[in-house]
This record gives sequence, C-alpha cells and structure tokens, in this order.
Amino acid sequence: MSRSEQDALSRTALGVFRLNGQFLGVSEELARPAGLTAAWWQVLGAVLAEPLPVAGIARAMGITRQSVQRIADLLVDQGLAEYAPNPAHRRAKLLAATAEGRAAISRIDPGHAALAAELAAELGGQEAFDETVRVLERLSAALDAVTERRAAGTASP
Repeated sequence: MSRSEQDALSRTALGVFRLNGQFLGVSEELARPAGLTAAWWQVLGAVLAEPLPVAGIARAMGITRQSVQRIADLLVDQGLAEYAPNPAHRRAKLLAATAEGRAAISRIDPGHAALAAELAAELGGQEAFDETVRVLERLSAALDAVTERRAAGTASP
C-alpha cells in the first residue's frame, strides 16, 4: 500500500465516521416528533416494504443481530411492529411494521423531505446528490468485496 493510498483510507474512514455521527444526530431530531429514536426508525424502516428476520435486518444495516433484536423487541412492546411466522425458518420469526408503526414513520416524512431538499440544494442539485449516493454505494460494495476476500484468505485482484 502506498502512503497516498493509506492517507486516502484514513481520510475516508474519518469522513465516514463524522458523517455517521452527523446522520445519527439529524435522524434523532427527525424521529423525535414521531415518538421514535434514530435506531427505532432504522429498524422499523427496514421492514416497511416487507417483513424480515432480525438477522436479515442486521446484515442490511451493518449492525449486530443482538442490537436489532433488542430494538425489535422494544418496537413490538410499543405496538409499532409485530412478529410473524417465517415460512423459511421455524424459529427465526419475521419482524413486520404495524399500522401504528407505519403511521409513526409517515410523521417523519415532512422533515425528511425538507432535509433531502436542503441537502440536494447544498450539493448543487439532484444530479450531484445522486452522484454522491453512487460513490457511497460503490465504496460500500468495494469494502464488502475486500473484507470477503480477506475472510476467505484470497489475494486481492
């Protein structure tokens, strides 16, 4: 690894750590009026399109299964989500949003839309925002590929 590659990795990691903190902070603000936390919103948002097992949510979000399980149980206790049978696995139930959970998420939409518009404008328009998303998705996919190869003990390309 060259020094410039190492510096780029360090700058990228520090930037992403800062960005994560920024997103968590703004997510807490957006979620609060809906009676949610950022973590609750994250897990509940993962099951809006379809019910998922806790392990699937954890993989998609890049967080531990135990963290998702704890939040899922809280969401169920609050009536925002429910467990449903999983036809693919007897013991790993599916987490599904309830009508109350969907209503809570919909209360976030106005603030979410306003923030999206402000960010798009700050970045120079929707095209620039879309490019930012593509770069972040590419970085995530590249890191997945590298970590999978390292875990398998194979050489890099």
